[in-house]
Amino acid sequence: MSGTSEGPTPAADLDRSAVTDSDHTTYHRVFAAAPHAMAVVDRAGLVVSANAAFGELLGACADTLTGRVAADLVDLASDARSWHAYREVLRGRQARLRCTRRLKHPEGHSVWVQITVSPLTGGEPGVLLSVADISARRELQARLRHLQMHDPVTRLPNRTLFFERLTAALEAESYEQSGTGRIGLCYLDLDGFKAVNDTLGHRVGDRLLASVAERLTRVADEAGYARAATPLVARLGGDEFALLVEDSTGTEQLADLAESALKALEAPFDLAGQRLSLTASIGVVERHAAGTTATGLMQAADTTLYWAKADGKGRWTLFDPERNAHRMTRQALSSTLRPAIERGEFVLEYQPLIGMEDGSLSGVEALVRWHHPQFGTLTPNRFIGLAEEDGSIVQLGRWALNTACRQARRWQLDNPGEPPIFVSVNVAVRQVWDSDLVADVAEVLAETGLAPHLLQLELTESAVMGSAGRPLQALQALSDMGVRIAIDDFGTGYSNLAYLSRLPVSTLKLDGSFVRGFQYEEAAKGTAVAPNPADEVIVEAMIQLAHRLGITVTAECVETSAQATRLRRIGCDTGQGWLYSRPVPPDRISELLGSPTYAAGKP
Repeated sequence: MSGTSEGPTPAADLDRSAVTDSDHTTYHRVFAAAPHAMAVVDRAGLVVSANAAFGELLGACADTLTGRVAADLVDLASDARSWHAYREVLRGRQARLRCTRRLKHPEGHSVWVQITVSPLTGGEPGVLLSVADISARRELQARLRHLQMHDPVTRLPNRTLFFERLTAALEAESYEQSGTGRIGLCYLDLDGFKAVNDTLGHRVGDRLLASVAERLTRVADEAGYARAATPLVARLGGDEFALLVEDSTGTEQLADLAESALKALEAPFDLAGQRLSLTASIGVVERHAAGTTATGLMQAADTTLYWAKADGKGRWTLFDPERNAHRMTRQALSSTLRPAIERGEFVLEYQPLIGMEDGSLSGVEALVRWHHPQFGTLTPNRFIGLAEEDGSIVQLGRWALNTACRQARRWQLDNPGEPPIFVSVNVAVRQVWDSDLVADVAEVLAETGLAPHLLQLELTESAVMGSAGRPLQALQALSDMGVRIAIDDFGTGYSNLAYLSRLPVSTLKLDGSFVRGFQYEEAAKGTAVAPNPADEVIVEAMIQLAHRLGITVTAECVETSAQATRLRRIGCDTGQGWLYSRPVPPDRISELLGSPTYAAGKP
C-alpha cells in the first residue's frame, strides 16, 4: 500500500512551526512599535497593515489605513516615472524604488518625506512601504542653498543663482508655450567704486553696495507692478549688478528700466556720516530667447557695458549688432596678425612719386596690403592701428623694410639704363622705441646692396614733432647714414616749421586736405567756383620756408591736372596721387620705368 503516513506530526516539524509562529509575532510587534513609518502593501497596491508611526505621519489612525490605496496616501502617482517604477516593484520586476514627496498634513502644514518601496523578505507576496520624515533636513538644505545662492553683503541673488535663472529662462519649454519669447538684461557697473574702497575702506564700500541693492530692488519692484513678473536683481560680483527681464516686451521696456536705475542712483548716499554720490554705466541687451545662450547674452551685455563706459560713463547703451560686428572683426584681425606675417599674407604695392617740374618718376611709396583669407584685401587703415597696439608693427615693419629694399634693388638691376628710383617706407613710432631701427636699416641695406640715399623713411608729423632722446638719436643716425627722412601728413598736427630746423628731415609730405582745397568745384548751375585763395597762400608759404631749410616738398592726393599745375607754379617738388597712378604691383613699376614722363598727367 502506497501513500503518505497520516500519523502524528514529527517533532521536528512541530518545532519549526512553533518557531515560525513565534517569529511572526515578534516581527509584528517590532513593526507596530517601530518609530519609522511603515506599511505592508499587497500586490494590488492596497495597504494590508500600517504601523502607528505611519498613521501619525499622515495624521490618521493606523487601523483606518488598512485597505486604502497606498499610492494615493503618499502621492506616488504624481509623476509618471515614479508611478511606473512603483508598479514594476509591485509586479516583482524591479528591486526597489526611492523617491521624495511633499505631503499635505491634515493640520495644514507640509511634510517632506523620503519613500522607499521594496519587496518583502522570505518570499511573501507584497511590498514594504517605508516613509521617512526629512522635513528638517530639507529645511536645512534650503537654508544652506539660500546662503550658497545669495550674496552676504547685499542679500541679493548671487552669480550662481542668476545664471541658474538665466539658463532656465532660455530653455525652450520656458518660452514656447507662453510669454513673449524674448529676454532682456541690464548689466550695471558702478563708476569709480574702487576709489570708494581705496579711500574710505571696504566697510563703507559694503554699505554702499547694500544701499545700491536696495534702490535697484525698488526699481525692479516698481517695474514689475502690474506685470506678470518682476525683474530679477542680482549681484554678479564686485560692483556689478544685473537686472534680468524674462518675457521682455521689447527694447523700450529695457530702456525704461535702465533709465529708472540710473535715476534711482542719482541721489547721494548717506552712509554713517559719509555722504557719497556716484553714477553707473549700464549695458542693455534685448533679444529673442530662441537661439540665445547664457554665454552669448552675457558677452553681448559685457561688450555693451564697455561701450557705455567708453562713451562717457553715467549712461546706458543699447547693444548694437553693427558696432559689435566691427569689434569682432577687430578682434579677429588682431588675433591673426602675427601668424599672417609668418604665413606671407602681406604684400607691398607701390605708388609713384612724380617730379612736378619734368614729370619724371623719381621714387615710389611702399604701401602694405593684407590678403586676408576671410575679409579679402585690407588696406593699412584696417590693421596698422591694431599692429601698433599689440606690438606686431615691429615685425611687420621689419618685413616691409626688407621687402621694399629688395624690390628697389631689383628694379635698379633690371633697368641699368634708367636712373635708379628711391623707395619710401612708412615707419611707426613704436618701431623706433621697441626695436633697434638703425641696426635693422643698416642690416637690410647691407644684405640687399641698396644705396642708403635710395631709401626714404616716412614718419607722421605727430610722431616726430617734439621728439627727443632715443627717437631723435635714431633719426639723426639714419640721416648720417645717408637715408632720407620724410614727415608724412604734414599740416595735420603740430605744423611747427621752426622745429624742423633741429630735425634731420629731407622731405615734407603735405597732407591731402591742402591739395584737395586747390580743386575747382562745379556750382549747382554749372559755373566754376574758384577755391579760397588763402589755401594757396598758406601752402606756398610752407613750401618756401621748407626750401629755405633745405627740405623738399611732396604733395599727396593729387587727382586733377589743375591741382598739379597750381602746385607746380608755387614750387612744389614732387606729386603723388591718382592723377599719376594708384598703388600698383611691382611689375607695373617696372613697366613705368621705361615709359614717357608724367608731365602731361597720366602715363
